[in-house]
Amino acid sequence: MVFTSFAFLFLFLPLFLAGYSIVPAGLRNLWLLSASVVFYGWERPSWVLIMVASTLVDYAVARLMGAKEDGRPGRKLLLVTSILANMGLLAWFKYANLLVHTAETWSGADLAWHDIALPVGISFYTFQSMSYTIDVYRGDVKPTRSLVDFACYVSMFPQLVAGPIVRYRDVHDQVVRRSHSVGLLGAGASCFMIGFVKKVLVADVMAPLATAGFALPQPGLVESWTALVAYSLQIYFDFSGYSDMAIGLGLMLGFRFPCNFDSPYKSQSVTEVWRRWHISLSTWLRDYLYIPLGGNRHGEARTYFNLATTMLLGGLWHGANWPFVLWGAYQGLWLCLERMNGRKPLHARLPMPLRVLATYLVFTFGWSLFVARDLSHVQTLWRGLFGLSGLGETLVSPKHDTITYAMFPLAIAIVFFAPNSAALMRSYRPLVITGFVLLFVVAVAQMLAASHIPFLYFRF
Repeated sequence: MVFTSFAFLFLFLPLFLAGYSIVPAGLRNLWLLSASVVFYGWERPSWVLIMVASTLVDYAVARLMGAKEDGRPGRKLLLVTSILANMGLLAWFKYANLLVHTAETWSGADLAWHDIALPVGISFYTFQSMSYTIDVYRGDVKPTRSLVDFACYVSMFPQLVAGPIVRYRDVHDQVVRRSHSVGLLGAGASCFMIGFVKKVLVADVMAPLATAGFALPQPGLVESWTALVAYSLQIYFDFSGYSDMAIGLGLMLGFRFPCNFDSPYKSQSVTEVWRRWHISLSTWLRDYLYIPLGGNRHGEARTYFNLATTMLLGGLWHGANWPFVLWGAYQGLWLCLERMNGRKPLHARLPMPLRVLATYLVFTFGWSLFVARDLSHVQTLWRGLFGLSGLGETLVSPKHDTITYAMFPLAIAIVFFAPNSAALMRSYRPLVITGFVLLFVVAVAQMLAASHIPFLYFRF
């Protein structure tokens, strides 16, 4: 089930909120858990079993670790069990297809392999659940005794399938006991509407422009950059819109999820982008991968290796194909270059507006690796981006109406000059919220009239 659907808005959510408001406080987690199972298994009930397996393993591992004294070898073995179980699920469902197809390419043999379907959200809930066992091992949190509370934390539908990645240590008090008020309900509804508008009226309007450009057999310079900029806008408004909706739904239930986007395209360096883009993932990678690898504590050479390795694995986390690996390597390269340059961008001498623009272009160029189907598609896109396939056209066609091209410069203006969702919520001006209510009504009408465009991060 998706947030931008008739079933969710007019069936699931009203029934869930009605039940949530009347069940006793002690049963609200059970109600939320039950609703989350229905939400996740709406289209593929079998996927629930995978989430249940991950949840049960990590719950049991944490309880057993809590029963052992610090420093005992058995605690480390239990942690390894959790990591292997979660990474094993990811490896099978996310990377088996890549490994088999790569083997077929290298060997020239047909292995008669049937591709495995990737369960929606598996990358998010396995990382979330695994962070819990790591924190228990480190002594940052105590293991919960309640299986319902832990399962509720892992599976809660607002952020289950595309984040933010919420750590148990940040919400464990709220899982056990949280406050509810009309103010939180209104703030959550406002945040949800802002995200809904970003997804339906901006991201989905940009999608056809990006898709058409990337589908061209030999895109020219204008076509390639038009498509790439459109995609940079689509993925930002799509993913940040989902995060806003998740945060809003969390507020409606008394949870305070972490901010996941902080105007990343306003950054002046790639390093800064990664402090402001998909914050819950970048901090997860920092705390559970980069720092355990040694961080910056063992000399410059080791620091560069740790940075590159972290971003390489971050690219692989996003998807099972070689362009994703190259995308991670590209991001790691820029982080290393900026660190070599005294933790400043290579274009640090430019005036501030040009530093922002240069950073945006560097980061956006990386999206060409992110969207590529395979390595040959990377070559096709790069030829277009560097002008080796001519200038091309402007993608003007009946498929891309006036609204699409009107939204194009407006979306650019929003990402560079407008306040982000968190700033809008902090100011909470009635006029602004009223405007978003009206836009939400328009977005719902557009959702009902148009074909459904899935959230981009559902495939990760």
